[in-house]
Amino acid sequence: MPGPSPPSSGFSGSCDPRADRLADIVFMGTPSFAVPSLEALIRAGHRISLVVTQPDRPAGRGKRIQAPPVKLAAEAHGLPVMQPGRLRREPEAIARIEALRPDLLCVVAFGQILPQEV
Repeated sequence: MPGPSPPSSGFSGSCDPRADRLADIVFMGTPSFAVPSLEALIRAGHRISLVVTQPDRPAGRGKRIQAPPVKLAAEAHGLPVMQPGRLRREPEAIARIEALRPDLLCVVAFGQILPQEV
């Protein structure tokens, strides 16, 4: 029978002081495929400081303007949404993301090649 375990030092194994808190996230996604990922982050309690998605576009036979599924999900949760045409051509969009200083970007089927700055 093994003896008692040594007392815990309280060290969690991470040198990152943010390791014990939930992340501040900028989520980037567009189609319905990305919605479950956004929903999972919300359910886990992470702070979604911004949702970046493609602009509303014409769709269907009538070519009516439709919002991307990720935008609809974000709005249902009261999250701020940004819809840049092209990140590469919109430095103010990149500046807005940088100004938030998120812990991480979560990219799920966003639909654009991300510039190096992001």
